[in-house]
Amino acid sequence: MTQDHDHISFDGNDLPFSHRFEDHYYSRNDGRAECDHVFIQGNGIPERWVKAEHFVVGELGFGTGLNFLETWNQWCVHRDEDEHLTFVSVEGFPMGKEAAAKALARWTGLSKFSEPLLSHWNNLSRAMEIDAQTTLHVHHGEASEMLPNFPQVDAWYLDGFAPAKNPDMWSPELMKLVGEKTKPKGTFASYTAAGWVRRNLQEAGFEVEKRAGFGSKRDMIAGQKL
Repeated sequence: MTQDHDHISFDGNDLPFSHRFEDHYYSRNDGRAECDHVFIQGNGIPERWVKAEHFVVGELGFGTGLNFLETWNQWCVHRDEDEHLTFVSVEGFPMGKEAAAKALARWTGLSKFSEPLLSHWNNLSRAMEIDAQTTLHVHHGEASEMLPNFPQVDAWYLDGFAPAKNPDMWSPELMKLVGEKTKPKGTFASYTAAGWVRRNLQEAGFEVEKRAGFGSKRDMIAGQKL
């Protein structure tokens, strides 16, 4: 899978922008805070880590790896000695290591996590123990082709580019695969509240609700598999 060097630029705040999808990789307000609000709190994490021997997070759209880093950061705070986290993601257009490093540099509080991630950046397509209690696996390729290789997931981060810009990442067929790869009572969260995305998730077997969005976004959605 070719790295997406030629389709990324940075604004004056070093915020990465995809020219392929004409969209930023995360919120212009604060991508790390967005991850916590939308994905971690939206899925009821880290409360669900309590007494969870093995917890699996699935993600659509690895991007800069920021969602993984913030999840790993909070996991290290809340985990018990006998617990394990698997974080499995898919990325169709992997970002180059230098671009990822530039995008992540603004979050100095995550540097002890971003440094080991970047050291493994070119090998993320192989499942690896990023530490003794954390496994990371980033599948490089089309999401529809990669999801059948995912394990059953406890909580999904649905984080593709905006549905209007990247509709394939939110299609009925892909949401059906997400549903099939979700454990009973498993959950999802997403920054988007587009009506057709909500309907696709409902058709895939999820109960869907609107919640307060992050930053300038009024709404987000989250839900549970019925």
